[in-house]
Amino acid sequence: MSSNRRNFVAHHVADIPRSGIRDFFDIVQKMPEAISLGVGEPDFLTPWHIREAAIYALERGKTQYTANLGLLRLRQAIARYVEQEFAVRYNPEDQILVTVGVSEALDLALRAVLNPGDEVIYHEPCYVSYAPSVTLAHAKPVAVACRPENGFAVSAAALERAITPRSKVLLLSFPTNPTGGTMTRSQLEEVAAVVLKHDLLVLTDEIYSELTFEGGHVSIASLPGMAERTIFLHGFSKAFAMTGFRIGYACGPSHLIEAMMKIHQYAIMCASIVAQEAAIEALENGAAAAAHMREQYKMRRNFIVGALNNMGLNCHLPRGSFYAFPDIRSTGLTSREFAVKLLQEEKVAAVPGGAFGPSGEGFLRMCFATSFDRIQTAMERTARFVDRCR
Repeated sequence: MSSNRRNFVAHHVADIPRSGIRDFFDIVQKMPEAISLGVGEPDFLTPWHIREAAIYALERGKTQYTANLGLLRLRQAIARYVEQEFAVRYNPEDQILVTVGVSEALDLALRAVLNPGDEVIYHEPCYVSYAPSVTLAHAKPVAVACRPENGFAVSAAALERAITPRSKVLLLSFPTNPTGGTMTRSQLEEVAAVVLKHDLLVLTDEIYSELTFEGGHVSIASLPGMAERTIFLHGFSKAFAMTGFRIGYACGPSHLIEAMMKIHQYAIMCASIVAQEAAIEALENGAAAAAHMREQYKMRRNFIVGALNNMGLNCHLPRGSFYAFPDIRSTGLTSREFAVKLLQEEKVAAVPGGAFGPSGEGFLRMCFATSFDRIQTAMERTARFVDRCR
């Protein structure tokens, strides 16, 4: 092959870095003896009655395509669930789209509404795919930093400072991966006022909402004047331990759902019918199992946050998600140095905070979606490591 031949990779793709999480866990995969506090995945099995619904669907020969929007029965169940849990009403006929996980829902929403050069404001530290997803839609990601002294909430004043004439979308995700940050109703009302003032569209990813430990979760879509300018994104992975089913959904104004559906129609066609059947069972009969898992996560959260603070790593108490985000700057190490040395010396795997954006540097993400015994052992090992760093 000629050495000067073009490699044909699009510039906007070539410039996107690989996921900092996945690169780090390439190392972890070679150390099976390590205790992993890294991958953001429930350690619970999908409840049996949900798995049974998938098996039963296969036994009945449900292996066909569904409507592009998804099974109507599932959309009706989603509509009931969202109205009950989030106080927002959607028409299952044309305001709900079933997707392949929340990741596809986010990608569809961004591609459906953004023109080249539009700006998307998002809060950081955040899930690693947000900025790359915006870039892949030929738009510009604009980060607004959140700090532990504010519980990693995003302030309306900070958003106001980030807005320019090119601003079009505000991307929110509360509770937040990796910080566990949440927003109160009053904080969201202040954000909504900024959104209305500047005529922005909101994309709200609320995948961790059921894992809110104290108080109630409030969706910005439920606030006055917001449903008509919000695309609500949700799914089944976290609350119902259904990560491998890859099933999510988007709710919003019918013209925006129609635009998203057109992309979905040509790119994906429909989500797996088996996963959709399982999702119906989760929504209709999964509340008790979801509540049990939430209580287990809360117990683990209380322990891990207490242990981190006791060893001198300041860590705020996350109101939601299953992540602790301790401040490791007192050790004098960077986030990556700390994570690599902790893994090499004590066989504990966690994710460097810098993987979640520049404002995550100096922190570490520790996922407590693993057994209590393993968390206890991991904290003993981490304490030994921290002692040696000082």
